[in-house]
Amino acid sequence: MIIKNAVIYTEEQNFEKGDICISNGVFSHSAEDAEVFDAAGCYAVPGLIDLHFHGCQGYDFCDGTMEAVERIAEYEASVGVTGIAPATMTLPVEELKKILSVGAEYKTKTEVTAHNIKADLLGINMEGPFISKVKKGAQDPEHIIPCSVKIAEEFLEASKGLVKFIGIAPEDNPEYLDFINQMKGRVDISLAHTNADYKTAMSAFQAGANHAVHLFNAMPSFHHRDPGVIGAVVDSSHVYAELICDGVHIHPAMVRATFAMLGKDRIVFISDSMRATGMPDGRYTLGGLDVEVKGKKAVLVSDGALAGSASTLMDCVRTAVKELGVPLETAIACATANPAKCLGVYDERGSISVGKKADMVLLDQELKIRAVIKDGYCSKKSICD
Repeated sequence: MIIKNAVIYTEEQNFEKGDICISNGVFSHSAEDAEVFDAAGCYAVPGLIDLHFHGCQGYDFCDGTMEAVERIAEYEASVGVTGIAPATMTLPVEELKKILSVGAEYKTKTEVTAHNIKADLLGINMEGPFISKVKKGAQDPEHIIPCSVKIAEEFLEASKGLVKFIGIAPEDNPEYLDFINQMKGRVDISLAHTNADYKTAMSAFQAGANHAVHLFNAMPSFHHRDPGVIGAVVDSSHVYAELICDGVHIHPAMVRATFAMLGKDRIVFISDSMRATGMPDGRYTLGGLDVEVKGKKAVLVSDGALAGSASTLMDCVRTAVKELGVPLETAIACATANPAKCLGVYDERGSISVGKKADMVLLDQELKIRAVIKDGYCSKKSICD
C-alpha cells in the first residue's frame, strides 16, 4: 500500500509531511501495484510498544491460557499497541512457570492476517516474585521470595527465552549482587517494588541492573536528603525508567521534572493496565487480589493501594500530551523507539524506517486512532474519512 499526505513521525523524532510505501509487510522505498490511501490531516506514528501491562478486556496474562494471550494481543493492536511484553505478578513459582510456558507456546503459533490483526508478543516482564513486602503494592505478599539464580534460570527455560526483565528488591536479598552478576546479559535486571536506599540502589545499578519499574510507584519517595531509588536512577545514565502517565499515578509536575532530570531518551511510557481496561467500572482481580475500578483509577479493595491502571498506552500518550505538558514528539518516542531499544528490537520496529516492520498508527489531530496498520495489513478499508 501507499499512504499519501500523512504527517509522518520520522526516525529523527520530528514530523514531516510525506508519503509512506509498504511492500511485503515492511516499510519500503516504493510499492508497485499498491492500494493508495489518502491520510491527509493524519499523524502517522510507529506502532506503540507496551513493555509493562497485565491485561485488558477482562483477561490477564497471568490467567495462563492461550485464549487470554490471544484476546489481549487482539485488543492491544486495536488500540494502537503493536508490540507487547506483558508483566507477571507475584505468584507461586510453579504457577509462574506454567504462565511463562503458555507465553512461549503462543509465540510459536501466532500469526497476523488481514482479518486478524494482533500485537506481537516481544517478551515478558517479570515484576515479581523477588520483591519487597514493604513496597508490595498490589502484589500478594504470600508468594514473595528472595531472588534466586536457580529459579530465574527456570523462568528463562519455561519461557524459552521470552522473559526479558526480572525485577528484584535488592535490600531484601543479601545475595543480590551475585544474582545480578550471574544473570546480567541473559536478562535485564529491574529494580521493582523496592524500598532500597540510594546506596543500595546505586550498587545494584553499578553491578549491571539497568531498568526501573514504574518510577515513583512502589519505591521510596524522592527526598532531598534521602534520594533513594529515584536518585540512583538519575545518577545512572544506562538505566531506563518506566513511567505511568495516566494522570493518576504521577502528578503532572513530577512527570515534567522527570524529563528534566533524565531526558527523553531514558523514559519508557507504560500503561500498567489490568484486566478492567476496556471494560465498565466495577470489581476485578489482579494477581488474585480484588480491585475496584472507577474511571481511570484502580485500587485494592483491601487497603486502597493503586493496583495498576485502566488506561491503554495510547491513552497515556494522549494524557501526557494534553494534560501533563509533554510534547507530542517526546511522548511518541517514549512509547515507540525507547521501549523498542529496551527490548533490543529497534533494528526491526519502533520507527517508520525503510526495512522495518510496517507497524503504524494513524491519528487525527485530537490523537484519536483512525487506523492501525500491522505488518502491512490495515484495520480499516478507508483511512481518515
